[in-house]
Amino acid sequence: MGTLTFQKVFNTFSVDDLDKAFDFYTGKLNLDVSRTPMNTLTLNIPGNQNGMMIYEKDNHEPATYTVLNFGVKDVEAAVDELTARGVVFEQYDNGPLKTDKKGISRGDGPVIAWFKDPAGNFLSVIENN
Repeated sequence: MGTLTFQKVFNTFSVDDLDKAFDFYTGKLNLDVSRTPMNTLTLNIPGNQNGMMIYEKDNHEPATYTVLNFGVKDVEAAVDELTARGVVFEQYDNGPLKTDKKGISRGDGPVIAWFKDPAGNFLSVIENN
């Protein structure tokens, strides 16, 4: 094998407006977010020493999958707190992901609730068991 050694591994995703993303991730989610000289944001997530890069893209299209899952002890309490901060949770009316009136899915999988950032990317709070 070769001598390739990865020095750093990190995730990235795009948004259509860095200022709106900064306000959302710091204000609504109360996360540690840094602006970088490269005109990107670094989302400093607990337990992830490398952070996650958020960049602005002119032709941004929201991800159709969940880009971030936030593990919590109690999804219902997290949903209540985030709703009070103005976060709107997705509603699914049928199938295995059906949600209750708060937007919480308690089906066959983990207890989870999805919401979107201002750029339309899917995020979730998911119960850590």
